[in-house]
Amino acid sequence: MFQRQFNELCRNIDDFIRGKPEVVRLAVVCLLAQGHLLIEDVPGVAKTSLAKAIARSIAATTVKRIQFTPDLLPSDVTGVQVYDQASGRFEFRQGPVFTNILVADEINRASPKTQSALLEVMAERQVTVDGRARPVPEPFLCIATQNPVEHHGTFSLPEAQLDRFMMRISIGYPENLDDEVTIIADGVARRVPEELKSVMELDDLRLMINAVQDLHLSDELQRYIATITRATRNHPDVKLGVSPRGSIALAAAAQAYAISMGRPFATADDVKTVAVPVLNHRLLLTPEARIQKQTGEAIVEDILASAPVPRASRRR
Repeated sequence: MFQRQFNELCRNIDDFIRGKPEVVRLAVVCLLAQGHLLIEDVPGVAKTSLAKAIARSIAATTVKRIQFTPDLLPSDVTGVQVYDQASGRFEFRQGPVFTNILVADEINRASPKTQSALLEVMAERQVTVDGRARPVPEPFLCIATQNPVEHHGTFSLPEAQLDRFMMRISIGYPENLDDEVTIIADGVARRVPEELKSVMELDDLRLMINAVQDLHLSDELQRYIATITRATRNHPDVKLGVSPRGSIALAAAAQAYAISMGRPFATADDVKTVAVPVLNHRLLLTPEARIQKQTGEAIVEDILASAPVPRASRRR
């Protein structure tokens, strides 16, 4: 049942994000694993449209969007206490983070101080203002977009915030001529994500999230995941490797991917499929590696090629 619902959700999003089925699949896997998604790519490749299409495809979800700019304040993100003259009391005015799906557009155009306003809500699903913790709606998913740091007017995300994103993916340019022609036709027709129909209820999404959490993950597979993440800490090109939070994220993403394939257990192939988007942004490379144009993706793939694969990850 969950595989059918997953595929229907992906097809609905595919109807707007043309020619990128694997990108869409990974984005939905991230949603089911209750992770946050960072979409990094050049302007104009449908980063924001993907985020909106995901939000539009799920009924009864609240969706809010923040356009990050250099003058955005932390209180513009989390909310602020406002004095009510009628009652003579301060009242809390909720910020846009109080939603099911938050679209953080061009997150790296805001100052580091404003970027850090998302740290607590991404990790703990709550906002603390004036000493009082306020929970955000469940489920809560942050889909952030950013341009490559080489573009003018951008601030690199700090490691602490990057680590809170379960995945970092890129959409890329259209794969072939036909896909680009279809995209042009959609643009001429003024198609927007808001036209998509909802194909999943919020309660169904919650059921799928619970199923992911309950999915079997064998001891051998947990050891395989730990072997991969520990290898990043000893790699000669890596200054700072994957934290235990990254190990947990890799396990959750593998569980969600297994659900998407209709299996009641995760396998080593599931781990391999999601490892690069889950781990690549968590690696801080050495200066020498950066000079040599080494990438986190290449390092993760190198580790996957050498890590011993468990013989059986299925429940006995």
